[in-house]
Amino acid sequence: MNILYVEDEKYLARAVAQVLRKENYQVDLAHDGQAGLDLALAGLYDIIILDIMLPILDGISVLKRLREAGVSSPIILLTARGEIDERIAGLDDGADDYLTKPFHSAELLAHIRALARRRGQLFTDDTITFGDIELNYTGLELRGSDHSFHLTLKETQLLELLMINQGQTIPTARIIEKLWGWDSPVEDSNVQVQVAFVRKKLALLSQQVRIRTIRGVGYVLELNQES
Repeated sequence: MNILYVEDEKYLARAVAQVLRKENYQVDLAHDGQAGLDLALAGLYDIIILDIMLPILDGISVLKRLREAGVSSPIILLTARGEIDERIAGLDDGADDYLTKPFHSAELLAHIRALARRRGQLFTDDTITFGDIELNYTGLELRGSDHSFHLTLKETQLLELLMINQGQTIPTARIIEKLWGWDSPVEDSNVQVQVAFVRKKLALLSQQVRIRTIRGVGYVLELNQES
């Protein structure tokens, strides 16, 4: 899962990011509202954690611009104690949740899991389930009802991205970003190879789940309506 954390207190941002990464989340940091907005508009994030009090552009303004631009990623607002008006404004303007500072890292992780459940994802420790398959993204293992396969790291990253965004078309460029990094010279054909590997394993494990190609755009993980 890709998380954007927009926080101007750099020490806090680094400490929280370290906790999230230990939980196998991928985290990008921004330290002012404009930088956070620019990153979020790229549409690469599954959850955005957004402080209200930010330099250059405040968190509520960032929130409004993201929703106006059609960015639907769940957003957790970070507010100081007593900022009731800002909290209400944020929820009215499209925030999905809020957390009062200072907060415990376990509390933040619980809010992230709750948002994931609302989006139809099921997380059990280090696993994600969809249809009749289960992905253990720490152990790099894909399980069906009767068999399991060990996956490569890239196969795991690809399937994790598709499962977290089940039913949504994931652009090829986003897959490249996830698997190889935004500055990689990798081409679309590399993504096609990884998709083919995962498809073969899914076909042997599942009667329900398939990866559908959206020609010229990307890929979507969905349930096979014929199953």
